[in-house]
Amino acid sequence: MSREFTIADDRRSVVGLGAVATVVALQRSRTRNSRFGLPPAPAPAGRAARRVRPPLVTEGDPAVSGQPDRPVTSRWLAILAFGLLATASQMLVVNYAAVTADAARHFGVSTTDIGWLTQVFPLVYVLLAIPAGLALDRFFKPSLILGAALTAAGAFLRLVHDDYTWALAGQVVAAVGQPLVLNAIPGLAIAYLAAKDRAAGIALASSATFGGMLVGFLIGSFLPGEQHIRTLTLITALVAMDAAFALVAALHLVKPLPGAELPTSGGLHTLRAALRNRFLRRLCALVVIPFGTFLALATFIQPLLEPAGVSESTSGYILALTMLASVVGCAVVPVWAARHRRQVQLMGLGIAFTAAACLHLALVPSALMAFITLAGIGFFLLPALPIVLELSERHVPEAENTAAALIWMAGNLGSVVVATAVGLLVASPTIAFLALAAITVLALPLLRWYQRLEDPTPGTEPFGQE
Repeated sequence: MSREFTIADDRRSVVGLGAVATVVALQRSRTRNSRFGLPPAPAPAGRAARRVRPPLVTEGDPAVSGQPDRPVTSRWLAILAFGLLATASQMLVVNYAAVTADAARHFGVSTTDIGWLTQVFPLVYVLLAIPAGLALDRFFKPSLILGAALTAAGAFLRLVHDDYTWALAGQVVAAVGQPLVLNAIPGLAIAYLAAKDRAAGIALASSATFGGMLVGFLIGSFLPGEQHIRTLTLITALVAMDAAFALVAALHLVKPLPGAELPTSGGLHTLRAALRNRFLRRLCALVVIPFGTFLALATFIQPLLEPAGVSESTSGYILALTMLASVVGCAVVPVWAARHRRQVQLMGLGIAFTAAACLHLALVPSALMAFITLAGIGFFLLPALPIVLELSERHVPEAENTAAALIWMAGNLGSVVVATAVGLLVASPTIAFLALAAITVLALPLLRWYQRLEDPTPGTEPFGQE
């Protein structure tokens, strides 16, 4: 495996995960904002209705104050402090990704070993997504503070001794704190922001995660060479420490909006309710392939196009355009689909387009074809993820946070499986693209399987619970 190949893998996978996390959080903000700024939807009947989270009452609510025109002041300091922590968390993720070869020489290990310093974050996230969600639902503020402490402790643990073992141990500790940090974005906005500001607040906090990756790459670019590896480690550790202190201080000094304290959930009861829901189980099966295909392309696009004469810098521009198209698509497509009730049809379009795009890349691999097809994949396929998340919150109102964690976990598992399969074929780009096309097509029967619940035929059971 070449040095360029490994560096490209680390960068593409990290940026792909960051983009997905950002757009999914943005879509969740729209759904949550509708609950607190607009008239609520009718509550579902039956047992589920009694478990739906009651709408939070904020300062200035006519039902409480009798003054409908009274302004509500958002507590932005808490959001800004959290943004600093989110930035620090993602700086740790990419700390060594921009200097993979230099770090390998510094620690005396292979570039593959250095890759694990980055890949440990999504792997730990898969394992801890559900426990972190349950902890935040039950003990929001203590769980968030624990996430900040683990982030800072992991960053400094890497400085105990200048070797690979301590670097990996520190990254693992910080990775354990990451789900407690990133999963707290919606809850923090609910507690500290007025309804009119929640979408902007969640967008700001989510953008901080992607900004942390960019800052991490920039610092690595400005400090190349193996002699600067410990300096890079120290810089990110100091940022993590300051961010943790800032968040703890903000949570202590800034009080939540009146009536905005998050109610506790039913713990494992919500997990059981989510797992019993047929809608959610089929959505989890559906999301595996689109998520996996997109991240496999983001991870391996440079080595797959390298035989066609596409340079690493050009691949970077292709990926940047893909991410931009993804963000635009996630801002436009899910909204249109929900308004016209075309979620399933739009997901089918994205899956079909992606399969056709992979087929075109297999037959005509070139920079121009990659620019066109990957931009289309970003615009049409990635919005399937926020669409699925919106559908899960609609069908599992009694366990929305746990449902989101299950879908996010399924997507990450899909990315690991599909990316691993493509990685085994990366030496044969044509076969790899054809395999991706075939894997993507498999999502269409899964989509139809889910649609049978959305549009049940006479004689079938439309209810979600079994």
